[in-house]
Amino acid sequence: MRRYFIGLLCLFLLVMQGMAMSLLPSSLVYSDLLMTPHWILIFLLIVTIFYDNDNTYYAVWHALFFGLLLDVVYTGVLGVYMATYAVVIYIIHGINKLLHANFVTASILAVIGVALADTILYVVYSFVQITAMAWWDYVVLRLLPTLAANMIFFIILYPLVKERVFKLGEEINNT
Repeated sequence: MRRYFIGLLCLFLLVMQGMAMSLLPSSLVYSDLLMTPHWILIFLLIVTIFYDNDNTYYAVWHALFFGLLLDVVYTGVLGVYMATYAVVIYIIHGINKLLHANFVTASILAVIGVALADTILYVVYSFVQITAMAWWDYVVLRLLPTLAANMIFFIILYPLVKERVFKLGEEINNT
């Protein structure tokens, strides 16, 4: 069961991510601010920081699979989330090799990861003409609220899964 913890939690977050907007107050949902939950990405960033070694890429494989599931379930363009999440996790994995894993580092990497992922998604959707939002409007109305909402989720999720993910990584890497 321990081997499937990451996949099962990602599957749970995939379902909950779809219901995230219904959990918010209607005054916030119907405002001009647009928030995109990247809960799977947040969890996979924690996995990247505390589970993966320098030469293992479990989080990248999970990002590919669950990114594809996100594309199939929630978007009309296949491969966008899959590629974006995998690239962002790979970049954060590379940066993490240079840093010591703690809450502050994980928070900074989470902000970088979510900002990078959401910006890549904006650029791709602009390129295929799914969105026509101006850059400044995107930053103010979507990127900043998305960062704030996902950081709140990170602060809630971090103490719940950090130790479990770290211990699971130690167990699997020692066998």
